[in-house]
Amino acid sequence: MASLGPSIDQLIEAFRCLPGVGPKSAQRMTFHLLERNRDGGDRLAQALQQALNKIQHCQRCRILTETELCPRCSDPSRNAEQLCIVELPSDVIAIEQATHYKGLYFVLSGHLSPLDGIGPEALGIPQLIDLFAEGKIKEIILATNPTVEGEATAHYISQLAQSKNIHTTRLAHGIPLGGELEYVDSGTLSHAFSGRESI
Repeated sequence: MASLGPSIDQLIEAFRCLPGVGPKSAQRMTFHLLERNRDGGDRLAQALQQALNKIQHCQRCRILTETELCPRCSDPSRNAEQLCIVELPSDVIAIEQATHYKGLYFVLSGHLSPLDGIGPEALGIPQLIDLFAEGKIKEIILATNPTVEGEATAHYISQLAQSKNIHTTRLAHGIPLGGELEYVDSGTLSHAFSGRESI
């Protein structure tokens, strides 16, 4: 692609950091903001800067939040004996919208992938082990994606939980193999969640 100047090239390249955005999409977004919606570009820049400055990980569950503890972890009405372990913050939203689950969460922010250099430390497993050691958790619900990596991650965590005598369940079948929770319809997710099984 021919250069249109360093500022435009830099903006196009910046948009490419988003998932699913290739060179053509990044170019269209850049031209749209510069030619038709500069006010929208200003709002986008301000919102992005504010989010980057304010949002952090919850110190307990690792979901994205503006406070030290997220609203779920600081809610005394939630069941602290149940811990649902998910790969991504978007999985928490999907479960909250589709089920009546009222326990707590732990967000791994990924799955085990030794080839990509993602091991237990990167997923917060030491922090999860500390939660297990507190002795409050009676059941963990493994809600990692039903992919090869998600299954390996679930197996690894289930071994840790069972060594602490914590009852371990896994979401029931109904979620397509190779699928991701974020894209599963709410009926399927609700059925899989309510039909979880011990492993």
